[in-house]
Amino acid sequence: MTDVTDVNTGNGRGNGTGNGRESAGANLPTLRGHNAALVLDLLRTAGEGGISRLELAERTGLTPQAVSKITARLRTEGMAAEAGRRASTGGKPRTVLRLVPSAGYAVGLHLDRDELTAVLVDLAGTPVAVRRVPFDLGAGAEQVIETAAVQVDAVRAEAGRAGTERVGGEWDGTGRVGGRAGELLGVGVAMPGPLDHATGVPRRVTGFPQWDGFPLRDALAARLQLPVVLDKDTNAAALGLAPRGPGDSFVYLHLGTGLGAGLVLGGTLHRGARTGAGEFGHQVIQLDGPLCECGNRGCIEALCLAAVDRGDLAEAARVLGAGAANLVGLLDIDRVLLGGRTIAAHEERFVRGVAAAVTERARGAGISVAAAQGGAHPVAEGAAQLVLAPVFRHRRSAELG
Repeated sequence: MTDVTDVNTGNGRGNGTGNGRESAGANLPTLRGHNAALVLDLLRTAGEGGISRLELAERTGLTPQAVSKITARLRTEGMAAEAGRRASTGGKPRTVLRLVPSAGYAVGLHLDRDELTAVLVDLAGTPVAVRRVPFDLGAGAEQVIETAAVQVDAVRAEAGRAGTERVGGEWDGTGRVGGRAGELLGVGVAMPGPLDHATGVPRRVTGFPQWDGFPLRDALAARLQLPVVLDKDTNAAALGLAPRGPGDSFVYLHLGTGLGAGLVLGGTLHRGARTGAGEFGHQVIQLDGPLCECGNRGCIEALCLAAVDRGDLAEAARVLGAGAANLVGLLDIDRVLLGGRTIAAHEERFVRGVAAAVTERARGAGISVAAAQGGAHPVAEGAAQLVLAPVFRHRRSAELG
């Protein structure tokens, strides 16, 4: 009989159903990868404290025998380890297991208009190495790809040096950190839109129309000889934030060199039929207003960035708040999260100003407005999640393409 515990290394799409358990397992050979991923996800969310095999069986719906086979395989592969013992209500103490974060890694790249951020994270999503360098998104495809590849190699080398200092191992150039079998699973790339996530092709990026139609994902994958996923910067950040909160509906507004939105509706990232959702900065709120780089007039991005440039942060927050209130009214979302380098530099003023505008315009809906609470590099770390989510069959991983 086919072993039901093999880990599927395919596209990472699961098909769990909501039946009252946290996640639904299936004792079928065809779902063996799905089942292992359910167990991995629970090991990840359990943290260092770990989780027992009995709890894994209860929360996945798998039989104890299936859980034992899966966890034995994961331990053999170095992805799970014992985390001690827990007192039992009867019988001998239960052994608890934990995820081994160093068993795998992913790189996230944030290709901003003037800066590149590269971060290497472990399976738990914890940054291991980070690089930030000046960057020109308009330098041409060949130069952009080469710069990105150099920074991917740099964070891998930096992580290797740190690993060597910790455990005396060596980096072998294939994804092994500190002598431990940590596979580099791939590279997630986040950049300004619009773009086609499904094909990995940018469209007419605002300010950089020369990217229209270039197969960036495939070109970078060929250069790196690694799997690559491409998505919009705001989508990547929203994906990174979504696991931190409940399965609700929120918008992530990113204000930096541009202005965009990541939409999570009903716990799922919303890209739209053509993966073009979230072009928040180009909604027109002032007819015959100033010209925007997208070609329209009176876009919220043009108005907001102009206010920032002249130092009128109160006006910038008011404009941003007006747009946020429009989204609240249109989509009935629960929360507004703010991020990006401009927000980070003036966090309190933007949170206060946007919250005031939303409260005034949202008709007393009690919408929460707050700074996004993620890592120090939310877009780059979210880009790494584009690679990691399918490993755990996260409920949003089916959206990853």
